[in-house]
Parts: sequence; structure tokens; C-alpha cells
Amino acid sequence: MSAPALVVPPRPRGRVVPWLVAGIVTVITVVTCLPGIGVGLDLSGIARNWQHGADKVLGLLQPDWTFFPRTVAPLLETLQMAVIGTAVGAALSLPLSLWAARPTNPRPVLRGAVRAMLNIVRSVPDLLSAAILVAMVGVGALPGILALVIFNVGIIVKLVSEQIDAMDTGPLEAGRAAGGTQLQINRALALPDTWPAFAAQTLYVLELNVRASTVLGLVGAGGMGLIIDAVRTFYRYDQLSLIILEILVVVLVIDAASSALRRRLA
Repeated sequence: MSAPALVVPPRPRGRVVPWLVAGIVTVITVVTCLPGIGVGLDLSGIARNWQHGADKVLGLLQPDWTFFPRTVAPLLETLQMAVIGTAVGAALSLPLSLWAARPTNPRPVLRGAVRAMLNIVRSVPDLLSAAILVAMVGVGALPGILALVIFNVGIIVKLVSEQIDAMDTGPLEAGRAAGGTQLQINRALALPDTWPAFAAQTLYVLELNVRASTVLGLVGAGGMGLIIDAVRTFYRYDQLSLIILEILVVVLVIDAASSALRRRLA
């Protein structure tokens, strides 16, 4: 008895759509790079001017290890700014996350006001916030910490509130049916499910703060940015290379610790 013939299903329709979308994106990208129409991307400038950066690259490849003692205090200040900014920002973000989510805040007016405020916060770059705060409170670590707090609230509240919106609302509805107030429901039912996401996002923000605090110092907001601006002004790329290596080591250590904590919280 011969085997039945293999029936090949018809080719599904709509396969041309991904290629069409990719073609449109490619055309838009090319047009955007054209001079006179878009940004005028000129790749030939890299070939013409790469020699000007050869001495700078050479300096970056030769770190000045004798400069290390002068970087210890700014590095510690950067870490302190990151930790304080993360702690204060997380403390403010927890109640705001509950107020910005639909399951934990059934009042649309209050929820809309919180979300509108967070949209405004996220629309302002952290470097601009730091520059404004430096003008208000002076040069130092304080404006940097305040800028990090604002930056952290915008990120944590958005990410955590979105996860609360996606959570199962059955237990919350049962709490309302049992006569519990919204505060009691949030404290007894919503918070236990929110803690893992909140802790994970807080650790993620701590990593971001270490990087951000080094940049905020460029506008006078304390930390490593002040010394980075100083060595960059005098073209000491060997000293800048050492600073980059220190920041890299710190970021790798924090990333490893954060990953270990996330695995334990999962």
C-alpha cells in the first residue's frame, strides 16, 4: 500500500508585509541621511579626520595610574550620590506607583494627575534638571542627588505601575467585595505582588544612577563628573582613561550584585 501523498498547505497570506515594512524603514533611513533633506550624514569625514584622534586614542590606551589617589574621593561621592538618590527615589516611587495604576487607584482624576506629572518629569533630561538645580542650590552633590531622585521617580513609577496594571485583579476585586477600603486592599493584597517588581526596578535604577551621576558632575552636580570635566579641559586623556576604567569596574560589580539579588527575588 503506497503512502498518501504529502499535502503541502498553501503559503499563508501576509508574508509580504514584513518585507514591505522593512523596505519602508530602509527608505526612510536612507532619505534621512541624505544631505539637504535629512541630517546630512557624511561618513567620509571619518576617513578624512581619523588621524586627528590617533593621539587621543593613544592617551586612552595608557592610563595614568599615579592619578588614582585623586579619584578616590570623587568616586566615593559618586557612589554615595547613587545610593542616596536611589533610596529616596524608591521611597517616593512606591506610593506613586500605586496611585498611577488602575487596579490600585480607581479614581481616574487622581490617576490622570499622577500620570501627567510623571510624563512631565520624564520629558525633562536629567542633565537639564541637574543644571537647573545647580543654579538653584549651588555646586555640589545636593543638586546631583535631587536630579537623580527626579530621574528615579520617573522611571520606577512608570515601570512598576505598568506591571501593576498587568497583574491579576481578582484578589483586589474580592477585597472590595469583602468591604475593604482601597488602602487596606493595596496594603494587604497589592503590595505583596508588587514587591518583586519594585525591588527589581530599584536595583536597575541603582545601576543607571552610577552612570548618570558621573555625567551630572559635568554641570557642577558633584561626583566624578567634576574631575572628568577638569582632565578633559586639559586634554589629559591618560587620566580620563583611568577614570573610565574605575567607573567600568564599579558598574560591573554593581551589575553582578544586582543580578544575584534579582535571581533571589525571582
